[in-house]
Amino acid sequence: RLTMGALIARYEAEEMPQRQSTAASYRSYLDCHIKPRWENTLLENVKVMALESWLNELNLAPKTKSSIKQVMRVMFLCAMRWELTGKNPLALVRIKGGLKRGARPRVLEVGEFQRLVAFIKEPYKTMVIVAGCLGLRVSEIVGLQWGDFNFENRTVLIQRGIVHGHVDETKTEYSKDHLPLDPLLVDVLLKHRERCYQTAEGWLFANPVTKRPYHQESICENHIKTAATKAGIEGIVGWHTFRHVYRSFLDATGAPLGVQRELMRHASIQTTDRKSTRLNSSH
Repeated sequence: RLTMGALIARYEAEEMPQRQSTAASYRSYLDCHIKPRWENTLLENVKVMALESWLNELNLAPKTKSSIKQVMRVMFLCAMRWELTGKNPLALVRIKGGLKRGARPRVLEVGEFQRLVAFIKEPYKTMVIVAGCLGLRVSEIVGLQWGDFNFENRTVLIQRGIVHGHVDETKTEYSKDHLPLDPLLVDVLLKHRERCYQTAEGWLFANPVTKRPYHQESICENHIKTAATKAGIEGIVGWHTFRHVYRSFLDATGAPLGVQRELMRHASIQTTDRKSTRLNSSH
């Protein structure tokens, strides 16, 4: 008669995601929410309505509740594969507000993007230009090394990310890919290479004090949001804004959905299509 605590222990030992940032999130959900409520409960006594009531009563955002539900769902799938149970109660659990569309993303027009960049100093300015011109996630931007670039062929290989100072794999296997570089972006990068702080690892954006890549959170708070205020841009502007900006630029060129998926490095074209619908409705 297995307890949830035993299932959690086996899941942590055998199935915890290898990507550090994902594993850290999972452990946080387990330690702060799942274990305190369910650790001593027998697996057979974990029921649909009890789960649903517990999740909906948590003082958390619907998205966070959905993430906790997902962790438990994955654990029960493992339990089924290990032949410890024949059912997954999470399959029937519903979260209030879990299916509602979140806030529409803030999309900058070309003129707004140019005004914003004008108020940002180096090296953060180059980071934002890279974000807007390549649509990279910020973890991928701070993880760039000069060895990733082939300036002769005008390409860059995205192959790592850095979250909270930890060098890690890209978000998904589809995120690891070569991207084309516009000649004007190449000029920006070569000028940055002349003035940037050089490290043995060849980081593009290294902090001269720590000799390690900058932490993205402080840049957003101290530079990007400040620049947005000075530029008169309303709404929340953060690192992910520039991924939306890049996507809107692709839409403006009339790029086919398949091409956009490749450049955005989405795992499925459905993801690309869904995000396109949200962006178009926000304009």
